[in-house]
Amino acid sequence: MTPNDCIFCRIAAGEIPARILARTDSALAFHDLNPQAPHHVLVIPVPHISGAAAVGSETEVWAPLMSLATEVARQLGLDEKGYRLVLNQGQDGGQSGGHLHVHLLGGRRMSWPPG
Repeated sequence: MTPNDCIFCRIAAGEIPARILARTDSALAFHDLNPQAPHHVLVIPVPHISGAAAVGSETEVWAPLMSLATEVARQLGLDEKGYRLVLNQGQDGGQSGGHLHVHLLGGRRMSWPPG
């Protein structure tokens, strides 16, 4: 998948509208179109990265992504009661979209196991 074919890259470039909550130079947070909780936000790196396996331990990717996710959770008032961060890798892991993304879910009690 190339950035031209990637819906998340096109959202980051402003080519596809999204309900954006926050943006930094390296990460973007926006509402999911198919929410699975009262608050469901996707947090993506701005440059195209295919998934978690492509990142490894590179903190220059993980730190801004997780920092923005926790900041948005705070903005949404989720930090007191809690929230869930979900990252899927690969087809069997449930990854869709072909671009690394973290789901921020909150506003209701989460169950376990997740699925």
